[in-house]
Amino acid sequence: IYSTQDHAAAAIAATGIPVFAWKGETEEEYDWCIEQQIHAFDGGKGPNILLDDGGDLTAIVHKQYPKLFEGPDRVIGLSEETTTGVHRLYEMERDGTLKCPAINVNDSVTKAKFDNLYGCRESLVDGIKRATDVMIAGKVVVVAGYGDVGKGCVQAMARAGARVLVTEIDPICALQATMEGLQVVTMEEAAPIADIFVTATGCCDVVTGEHMKQMKNEAILCNIGHFDSEIQIAWLTDPSNGVSEEEIKPQVDHFIFPDGKRIIVLARGRLVNLGCATGHPSFVMSNSFSNQVLAQISLWTERDRYEDGKVYVLSKELDEKVAELHLGQLGAKLTKLTPAQSEYLGISPQGPFKPSYYRY
Repeated sequence: IYSTQDHAAAAIAATGIPVFAWKGETEEEYDWCIEQQIHAFDGGKGPNILLDDGGDLTAIVHKQYPKLFEGPDRVIGLSEETTTGVHRLYEMERDGTLKCPAINVNDSVTKAKFDNLYGCRESLVDGIKRATDVMIAGKVVVVAGYGDVGKGCVQAMARAGARVLVTEIDPICALQATMEGLQVVTMEEAAPIADIFVTATGCCDVVTGEHMKQMKNEAILCNIGHFDSEIQIAWLTDPSNGVSEEEIKPQVDHFIFPDGKRIIVLARGRLVNLGCATGHPSFVMSNSFSNQVLAQISLWTERDRYEDGKVYVLSKELDEKVAELHLGQLGAKLTKLTPAQSEYLGISPQGPFKPSYYRY
């Protein structure tokens, strides 16, 4: 909705590829654009494979165009980029409503541990700085969620000199945060003391109207998880709550409470790194998109491997291949196992080097 780079969309369209996207779409326009993609092929045929980022395309095709999964030109599979989209896929698999095989790209190590962590570590600060020019050093920042995205956000804020608090529902993630020297608190505790709020959970109602009532004047709210449901934007815009709105500049809004207090909301609660900046650096996105390309190739060329209604992950061999392809650009050189070392470890010199259950 806010993330399209118009010049990039224009460049793609100039090559003859149909593009339906522009920066600042409404939700209705966003849904319209997705539907146009479905009908944009020669002869009015629908797509035969889906590549999704967030699950919206998948949801619309399943709910409104189920016949696309039938016949010789059917959709033979899909791949999904994001944590939130993958969560939806596993729900559909569980409920028996997934009509084709799906590859979970998000849980490839070269996606989750790079895009989610290292990408957010750079693009969060970029988004906040472009939007507000605020000094981060010395501020109290609360990061909601300490998964891979939250970890990257915490590192970014701490390295910028902020005093960082974390909220978590998962005791393991909470314990990880404390072992990194972070204070784990509830949002109720953080609301009156934090200067900047960053949601990174993929959940709804993380920052509520009651929390916002307790916030400091000029507190900054932003989201880098997914969708605009993490911050209760609907509560802010409900006239019955007496909160008025003032645009400072595109994607930066003041919400003014009856007592005169103002809070700053970035990108209207949608992804701040995309709405207020240009997202992750291209190098880390190359990791993610390499996984998407490999997933699409595998679905098309090895379709007999995949069953309808099931969610798969890319093989460890392909995951390691993505990493290896990016090492040269960074000047890194791999050590090669000798035959004796390979025999000792019980693995091939060409990999895979870790079992599927290894936690990086």
